[in-house]
Amino acid sequence: MDRAKVFLTQAGTVILSVTLGLWVLAHLPVNGGHAPQLAESVIGRLGHFIEPVIAPLGFNWKIGIGLLSSVLAREVMVGTMGTLYGADPATQSLSLQTALHHDLPLGGAIGLMVFFAFALQCTSTIAVVRRETNSWKWPALQFVYMLVLAYGAAFVTNYLVTAIWG
Repeated sequence: MDRAKVFLTQAGTVILSVTLGLWVLAHLPVNGGHAPQLAESVIGRLGHFIEPVIAPLGFNWKIGIGLLSSVLAREVMVGTMGTLYGADPATQSLSLQTALHHDLPLGGAIGLMVFFAFALQCTSTIAVVRRETNSWKWPALQFVYMLVLAYGAAFVTNYLVTAIWG
């Protein structure tokens, strides 16, 4: 019970912090006293910047922001998606599941699961490897290797699912 409480406290703090940070970045830069459209915000511009890299996986820019934020902790992905889809007027009235179903094709959805199965998306794991090896070489190598593996596996998954089920 104590471990569960510690986990919930730590994970909840990270999720809340990232969600608040995303909300702030989704409302900047302020123009004439008004928040920008989500796609024109700081977070939207960052997402559109990385979108060409993740589009072959079947992911849109919002999923890309979720992947970036999930490096802090995998659990942050759901909070990120809720924040981004909730801040977007086009998807605000939809449930997160409905919005994702609309934005994420089948190949992308399965590719996202495959990506998370292989990617090292957790800074605490990286920190432990750093501490145990007393070097940044191994955690960096591990992160890059697993990122490339995750990207390749998600790419192949998206390609095959799209080719088979269109």
